[in-house]
Amino acid sequence: MNKFSLLLALGLGLAGCARKALPTKSMAGPGTSTPVTEPTLPSVKAQNTDFDFLSMKGKAQVTMKGDKKGANIAVRMRRDSIIWVSAGLAGFEGVRAVLTRDSVHVINRLEKTYFSGGYDYLSKLLNVPVSFEQMQTLLLGDYLPAPTGTQPTVATEEAGRQRVSYALRGVLVEHLLQAGNTGRVQQLHVSDNATKRNLTVDYTDFQPLDPAQPLPFAHAAFIQAQQAAAGAVTAAINYTKVEVSRARLSFPFDTPKGYRRMR
Repeated sequence: MNKFSLLLALGLGLAGCARKALPTKSMAGPGTSTPVTEPTLPSVKAQNTDFDFLSMKGKAQVTMKGDKKGANIAVRMRRDSIIWVSAGLAGFEGVRAVLTRDSVHVINRLEKTYFSGGYDYLSKLLNVPVSFEQMQTLLLGDYLPAPTGTQPTVATEEAGRQRVSYALRGVLVEHLLQAGNTGRVQQLHVSDNATKRNLTVDYTDFQPLDPAQPLPFAHAAFIQAQQAAAGAVTAAINYTKVEVSRARLSFPFDTPKGYRRMR
């Protein structure tokens, strides 16, 4: 399923590094922000998204070993519950995926195959451990709090931005936070010297997530991932439409008859 791996490789390298990061819980209304407080370092000024349902539409271009793949993408989420992704070109859907907290379901219409199973599939596909929380956090551009018992280092840089870093099982995780009260993640960098794996995500084009609650949300992201085995992978994502709501979204997924199951 090369096309699927290309489209979702946009951030899965993070999962191999931030293995046990804590997700932020959703409790407020659509488009609101959630202040992030480190248990041992309350000076971290991060703001995470908080919503019931979210939908995003845009374009993605992934480059791997000189080969460029572009697609129209649509993403739907129910916070902390389900992620639905559809990718295709010219009105034709090539791949659809649904991720829940403990399962992965994929339809590849280009190859007439499907998969239904656990996260060990994505881990094997991309050669890194993967979890639902890590996928959700990266897609939203949220901050990953340091795990309990880990003391982050906070440095104030130019223009008042914060650089928060902490070690996680031999891996260095760094967040660059916007200055002021916005506290949104501007850049994420994860490096694992033991495996020669690095990931950098730059979040840009910040616009209000919702008119009633103007939390800045990155409508563009550029991902650079480096693994010793796979080499460099880059992904440019640009969302043209982002909407949040309390209204329930649908997450359709039906496996067509005659499709071959991938194992």
